[in-house]
Amino acid sequence: MTTPMLRVENLVKEYRLGMFRKRTTFRLEADFTIDKPGIVGMMGPNGSGKTTLFELITGSNQLTGGRVICAGQDIHQVRTRERDRLAIHYHQSYQVRHFHRRKPEFLLERARSDYPLIHLFDEPQFNTQDGYIGFMLDFFRRLRAEERLVFVCLHPNEPFHLDILREICERFVFVLRGRLTLAGDFDELLGNPAVRDYLGALAPAA
Repeated sequence: MTTPMLRVENLVKEYRLGMFRKRTTFRLEADFTIDKPGIVGMMGPNGSGKTTLFELITGSNQLTGGRVICAGQDIHQVRTRERDRLAIHYHQSYQVRHFHRRKPEFLLERARSDYPLIHLFDEPQFNTQDGYIGFMLDFFRRLRAEERLVFVCLHPNEPFHLDILREICERFVFVLRGRLTLAGDFDELLGNPAVRDYLGALAPAA
């Protein structure tokens, strides 16, 4: 049986406030599997949990519950210095997110990969001049051809952002108030009324 590229298993992340009477201010829940390499588009309102999900997949944020299995390894049990050999998070202008050590390294296992298998691009900046968009799309496709799993998270504010997602992505994730909805293609994504409400005037005519 082939090991899935990514298994997000009963994941829960809660942020809570209060010393004696704690109250939950945000809760993210996710449970999904991606079996093989591909390019996944992600979108959702600000504050919906997209960046938090990426941080949990790369092991740079602590889970409240559940597990994240990257290529057969629980990334939260892998040495912090080696987690980016499994999954790497590029935030906005392609700066890499850093990890926070919570356990001594000798208590954690070694990564069984030398090069990132999962690449998460969090609202990358697309310059519309000088062929930059084409360069980045080719880069995403090259990672895909190298048997990597690529996430491209965008907060569309221009029509060409939707064109990018439609052109390169094989499946989609929509995040709203800490809940995920998966779509198998762009048409299925746009068939979700919550997605159309989120896109507003950018939503293509039905």
